[in-house]
Amino acid sequence: MAQRVLLYTGKGGVGKTTCAAATALRCAELGHRTVVLSTDSAHSLGDSLDIELGPEPTNIAPNLWAQETDVYYNLRKHWGTVQAWLSALLAWRGIDETLAEEMAILPGMEELSSLLWVNMHHESNEYDVVVVDCAPTAETLRLLAFPEDARWWLERILPLKKRVARVVNPVLESVIGIPTPGSEVFNQAEDLVRQLGRLRDLLADRNRASIRLVLNPERMVIREAQRTLTYLSLYGYGTDLVICNRVLPESVQDSYFTAWHATQRKHLQFIHEAFSPIPTRRVPLFAQEAVGLEMLGQTAHVLFAEDDPLKLYYDGQSHSVQKGYVLDIELPFGQKGKIDVVKRGDELTVRIGAYRRNLILPTVLARLSPGTARLDDRNLRIPFVEQVESAV
Repeated sequence: MAQRVLLYTGKGGVGKTTCAAATALRCAELGHRTVVLSTDSAHSLGDSLDIELGPEPTNIAPNLWAQETDVYYNLRKHWGTVQAWLSALLAWRGIDETLAEEMAILPGMEELSSLLWVNMHHESNEYDVVVVDCAPTAETLRLLAFPEDARWWLERILPLKKRVARVVNPVLESVIGIPTPGSEVFNQAEDLVRQLGRLRDLLADRNRASIRLVLNPERMVIREAQRTLTYLSLYGYGTDLVICNRVLPESVQDSYFTAWHATQRKHLQFIHEAFSPIPTRRVPLFAQEAVGLEMLGQTAHVLFAEDDPLKLYYDGQSHSVQKGYVLDIELPFGQKGKIDVVKRGDELTVRIGAYRRNLILPTVLARLSPGTARLDDRNLRIPFVEQVESAV
């Protein structure tokens, strides 16, 4: 059986940790060697499982391991040499040693070092599935884009810096006393970037990795998830499932909830339209918190029933942006009819017959205007062009 990586992300507070933990529990029950880890600095995985976790995987049930990564532990493991040099450089500038150590943790390094665990677990062959409780969407998107930037840095900038360092370092150290990066610093940085490159290749492979969006039936949360899906498509990452969490059960009959029911029904219909053809699963708002293995087991049963969570629920890309600013949208069942495209700000609405699709555009397209749409087999192609100012 091929190894799988399942990443759960979404707006903060939607219940992605619960869904990730429930998925890991179901995988373990089916006999898959499973590790679930959190890359969110505000860890809640241990709270969800109701078990104290550490920076290394802890066996918490048959076939199930869990961990909450720690920034200092991670940095010592992946980035220790580089951090030691940065600390020495800051201390040379007169900064207190303790403060220098804190300042040597560059922005993004905490989440980045946590993501490296995904690569290590996958390459170790100790697990059949790695389930990741990701940081909220904004942080996740920045991290998923980093490996490509890092690869460019590795190929273009690092070799130049190493050549300059060989000439300049002896002068700086002997004359001025500045701590300079030695070959071990560059080697560790190079190794880190290469790991990130392998991570990028892993996460972009739909046969090995899937991203699953978790949302609630609320307008702002839905828009955030739409924007996330668009950006994930831009980076080439595959999203195979959308999970709508905390859906109010129809069995809750009280006048107080009448308006809530009506609003959620409207949002649920919109979610189906906005994310099609990616399948959507619903998880109800339970009568009690989904905390502990028993409640997580109930969540997993509702979410997957008899399914294996390792299943690839959607093998494709609902939409993508091609070179030349052309938006490709996959249409279910080859819809035919009059094409109506309306853009308002960063929101694009497409109607073809009874089919309706709503997308949140990335910044690069939001500033442009849609041209004439063309239907090609099961794909709708919409070119985007510069807005033309009307003559006065």
